[in-house]
Amino acid sequence: MNYRIIGQDGKTYGPAPAEKVREWIAQGRADSRTPIFLEGAADWTFIGLLPEFAPTFSGTPPVIAPPKRAGGDNNGFATAGFICGLISCICCCGCPFNILGLVFSIVALIQINGQVEKQAGWGLALAGLICSASSLLVSFGLGFLQLATMPLHFPGQLGPI
Repeated sequence: MNYRIIGQDGKTYGPAPAEKVREWIAQGRADSRTPIFLEGAADWTFIGLLPEFAPTFSGTPPVIAPPKRAGGDNNGFATAGFICGLISCICCCGCPFNILGLVFSIVALIQINGQVEKQAGWGLALAGLICSASSLLVSFGLGFLQLATMPLHFPGQLGPI
């Protein structure tokens, strides 16, 4: 029985008997993933899948990893920043949620932009940053408004003017 293989250089070699193919494997010119065609077969396959050559390869077959999701996993800091920002806006809680939301969102944006494999969560981090910053500005504005409307008391004065 004769075989044809596609070498690492992309050229087709053969027809050759099984002994010659084993010689090519021993020389490192072919491995378990080298395409091979058995005369009379319907299609090409890999050398490692043929029973006559499978014992030649030691070890376990290579594991094919499942495909990664596009964008990767959500960044935890982005989620935390968004939740803190949302709480500070909806509940008017202000501190500490708006400050925590700012910190978490900034850390998340730095982490997401600094990675080779991008994580998901950029939008959450941005939304958390906006909610936290707006809540912080409203808190400062209300604080200044309260200070501006307070009556002034001077030492020695008994009551409002």
